[in-house]
Amino acid sequence: MALGALAVLALVAGLALADDSTVSARPVGLGPQGRVPQFKVECGFSHSAPDDPIVVPGMPGQSHLHDFFGNTETDAWSTTEDLLDGDTTCQQKLDTAAYWAPALFDDGEKVDPIHGVAYYRPGPGIDPAAVVPYPAGFVMIGGDANATEPQDPNVAGWRCGTSPDVSSEPRPCPDNAPLHARIAFPDCWDGERLDSLDHHNHVAHSADGSCPDSHPVPIPQLIFEIVYPVTGEGHDLSLASGATWTAHADFMNAWDQDKLEREVRVCLNADNICGVVSNRAIG
Repeated sequence: MALGALAVLALVAGLALADDSTVSARPVGLGPQGRVPQFKVECGFSHSAPDDPIVVPGMPGQSHLHDFFGNTETDAWSTTEDLLDGDTTCQQKLDTAAYWAPALFDDGEKVDPIHGVAYYRPGPGIDPAAVVPYPAGFVMIGGDANATEPQDPNVAGWRCGTSPDVSSEPRPCPDNAPLHARIAFPDCWDGERLDSLDHHNHVAHSADGSCPDSHPVPIPQLIFEIVYPVTGEGHDLSLASGATWTAHADFMNAWDQDKLEREVRVCLNADNICGVVSNRAIG
């Protein structure tokens, strides 16, 4: 789409379009609400720590600062098995998974997030009936902490409130639509490994409604959004990992596995929109 057309879209949404930002008006996995099978879990902000149990396990204080959501026990030593015994900030109490992302700073001052929201959906164009749940112990990373230029906003981007316009870098947001960071995780799995040496190679993004031959198993596309109390002009934003274009997030599957499998079966495979996952009994 030409830049002029993108600018028109941004103006219609009431948002200023930064000259150096790429915008996706229909980002990966963010189909029209009411048409995409999904289940959603809202998770409060738990804590911050310079830990990362995926990238630098067993090495407390050796990571850039992260904000953690979901499991309240997550630290440098965490394993998926350990997390199953932990408490959670998520509304769905059987979701004891760990979600985390680099801390946000505004002019050098840390910004505490309001909360996080995890959307679980089929990848774009993927047959919902083909999606399988993550196996127990599965971990993955979305986005690129080492990016040296703006990432594809379909993978790692920013938006204001629930606007469909996602940009590669933050833009000024109105008071009624605060800043969101949005990370779309890979939605295809190699079917064998729970992790890989670089924590990326066991998963891949689908393309044109299909998974690559190297990663043939469709898994839920996790879209993790972090809501920040940031609106208006005059912000100097950065992440603990560097520039705002280094946005990324991490996930350790410590769901109650029976509950996760039920949600995938009832919501995704059956092509239903379940909204916020309740604490109803497993069945």
